[in-house]
Amino acid sequence: MRIGRVRRCAFLGVSVMLAARAVAWAQDKPKDKDRSPGTRIAREVRHELIMLPYYGVFDNLAFRVEGGTVTLLGQVTSPTLKNDAKRVVKQIEGIRNVKNEIEVLPLSPDDGRIRIAAHRAIYSQPVVNRYALRAVPPIHNIVKNRNLTLEGLVANQEDRNIADIQANGVAGVFP
Repeated sequence: MRIGRVRRCAFLGVSVMLAARAVAWAQDKPKDKDRSPGTRIAREVRHELIMLPYYGVFDNLAFRVEGGTVTLLGQVTSPTLKNDAKRVVKQIEGIRNVKNEIEVLPLSPDDGRIRIAAHRAIYSQPVVNRYALRAVPPIHNIVKNRNLTLEGLVANQEDRNIADIQANGVAGVFP
């Protein structure tokens, strides 16, 4: 009988602790949602840009938010992607103006060959291959007039070094 009472008290104590944690968590949750409007806009802009249907590893999109103005930056291989980026960002609530400073890369058979060769060289390495499994891999190959630039983020310096070494080994790239 005494053991049953101890169990009930322990159960009640654990229940009270869990309820208190749930209340504290629920009170903290709105703070995450009530972030500054600039942070909300930045999150939504990033999401919309990543979800563009023809955005891939040969394009690089970035942006800057200043008040209600969003400045789109980067390089793309298609003029339609530049226009689509501006169109989807303009529809986000709270944005008053969109400056589109995205550069459309020139069409060149050499640049196209270098893009594909760099992509194959980088993602064929087992250490870096894990990044290739994402919908939009984080290492972007930007080629303009046979000059190759890698854009994006990787987990550590070793991955970056391997990607750089592989990219430098692509034939036809200007140093």
